[in-house]
Amino acid sequence: MIIDAHQHFWHYDPVRDSWITDDMAAIRRDFLPADLEPVLSQNGVDGCVAVQADQSEAETRFLVSMAQNYDIVKGVVGWVDLQSEQLPERLAVLTQHKEIKGFRHVAQAEPEDFLSRPTVVQGIRQLASFGLTYDILIYPSQLKAALHLVRAVPEVNFVIDHLAKPYIRKREISRWANFMAEIARNPNVSCKLSGLVTEADWQNWSKKDFFPYLDVAFEYFGPDRLLFGSDWPVCLVAANYTQVKTLVDEYVEPWGEEVRAKVFGGNATAFYRLDT
Repeated sequence: MIIDAHQHFWHYDPVRDSWITDDMAAIRRDFLPADLEPVLSQNGVDGCVAVQADQSEAETRFLVSMAQNYDIVKGVVGWVDLQSEQLPERLAVLTQHKEIKGFRHVAQAEPEDFLSRPTVVQGIRQLASFGLTYDILIYPSQLKAALHLVRAVPEVNFVIDHLAKPYIRKREISRWANFMAEIARNPNVSCKLSGLVTEADWQNWSKKDFFPYLDVAFEYFGPDRLLFGSDWPVCLVAANYTQVKTLVDEYVEPWGEEVRAKVFGGNATAFYRLDT
């Protein structure tokens, strides 16, 4: 199966979703599975993983309901308060929903040391006993803390969202690549080939802008730890779904059909333990 390992659903709320700025007006509306179904069909994609965008258990329950009602939604990456003293109890309650495969926090909006804080590290460590994954959403300046985290918690499987958002628009690569190389030394870490178009010049990007960053990803993580994700609908501020998928498709093509099958579904299915 071809799986999109990263996309979002929401009922747009101007207060809650204030991160959607004026220049992102294209996504200031509701986005639901009924909107995504024809898009996936047109692009030959069989299913997706719905990822949190809001820091609330209410949104997690909303995403679970989407997975329960739409066959295209194969799994959910939700949110839970990782620093809560009641975390074990909350995990026990939330994981009664088999649709939940892992959790994420919008760490990119936190201080640079957030992921290396003892309370956060301990919270993420507790995911292991529930068989849950953790999505790392950060900027390059937070890679040092992420490296500390993945080294400290080898029992949890991690995936780095959006290649840690390299500064493609500025064509900066060296420091980011060095940290990615160190992180990739940890076999419990995978990486999503997602969210790239929004890190480039939204109006004037070309496929060649992304290839140096994809080169780094393939060199260090290899084809067994890379997952395609569209980051729909956020990607729509810079590119449509077909453009995003084609970008990765064309890069992966020389690697052959076996690698393509892993990147476009096999790896996501294994990482998130999807029932396909």
